[in-house]
Amino acid sequence: MPRGAFLYSAHDPTLQKAWSTCGAEMNWGSYFALAMLPFLVRFVQSIRRYKDSKLPTHLINAGKYGMGIVYYFCYYLWRRDGESDDGASFVIWCLSAVVYSLYGCAWDFAMDWSICKPRAKYPLLRRDLVYTSQIPLYYVALVMNLVIRFLWVFYIPSWSYFNLRSFLCSLMEMLRRVVWNFYRLENEHLGNMDQYRITRECPLPYSFDNPQQEDEEDEEDKA
Repeated sequence: MPRGAFLYSAHDPTLQKAWSTCGAEMNWGSYFALAMLPFLVRFVQSIRRYKDSKLPTHLINAGKYGMGIVYYFCYYLWRRDGESDDGASFVIWCLSAVVYSLYGCAWDFAMDWSICKPRAKYPLLRRDLVYTSQIPLYYVALVMNLVIRFLWVFYIPSWSYFNLRSFLCSLMEMLRRVVWNFYRLENEHLGNMDQYRITRECPLPYSFDNPQQEDEEDEEDKA
């Protein structure tokens, strides 16, 4: 392409309109389908686990992923309407975002991390901890998880650096998930120990309170 034609195409109004034509405002359905696909998979998995185990916690977990689908539907619906902050789609998106953030954060704390126990040695934590030498990091992770869950508020102001904002929010979400993995694995490890899935000593159905008496009884039986 000649240099002049290239420079002209960069300032062509019809070419600049292509950004809005190919963006989320016009093709919001495909954006929503890609965003909700992981939530749909986990939703079906949770329903299947409830069907197999009959544990109601799996239904609660399915509700979390279902709320995530509703959140993204409302978000891209708001994007389709032009991202105005005075329409019905904006209010509905904000309400769904608040519910989803609180829902997900409560599940992280109560189920995935098993913290906020009433009789814990350290407030807002649990009785058994693995990282006992890093107690302050528990509180840092708690606050960070709560704050990052509400990062959607940064999408409300309309500014020109939308791609940069999306990149930073995605980067923070990746950081939240990395930290989440540490404390999720810790909670899973403690749960396995409580259920004797991981232990060096397994409780026996009998005791050795008086081994000398048992030895005498064995000798009498042999005699």
